[in-house]
Amino acid sequence: MVAYAELLGWYLGDGHITEGRRRVFNLHVVNDQRYEDLNRHILELMRRVKPGSRPHTRLQPGCVVSTVSWKHWPCLFPQHGAGRKHDRDIVLEPWQAAIVTAYPGDFLRGLFHSDGARVNNWATRVVAGQKRRYDYPRWQFSNRSEDILGLCGWALDLAGVAWRRSGPWTVSVSRKEAVAALDDLIGLKS
Repeated sequence: MVAYAELLGWYLGDGHITEGRRRVFNLHVVNDQRYEDLNRHILELMRRVKPGSRPHTRLQPGCVVSTVSWKHWPCLFPQHGAGRKHDRDIVLEPWQAAIVTAYPGDFLRGLFHSDGARVNNWATRVVAGQKRRYDYPRWQFSNRSEDILGLCGWALDLAGVAWRRSGPWTVSVSRKEAVAALDDLIGLKS
């Protein structure tokens, strides 16, 4: 269940399913090739969700595509459909919502490590008549699907992590204590 929660986050962020021969489906998760540990981790998640499987990778310019085949991927990811995710409804089935409710941190790890980044943000303030610059860390999750952004916010609420929408396609975690909590919950990208 834990592995499924995280793999669901990866699927919603940077995953897709294609149909192969004999009604066997292929789950693909695309990730930046510089994150070698995460790319190995994705393969391990696939093995844990489908024991006995032999996931493999292929390189594309700048990224690694991790793939594993199984007849039942559309059952495990009923959000699969034609076209881009932001052009169709993305709603969790009740059994999926129960898993995310039980493991919100794992789901968030998949989302933020696929379509998110931990960045340094800055702001200026006038203190004692002088303009000062303050730098601080921030997590941002970006996706074009309003439904997926909503799921991210819901999971952050479940985990007790303060967040806000900082743009039309961006969820931000900026408060110092919230960034620290998310760091502890999902770890840094590596």
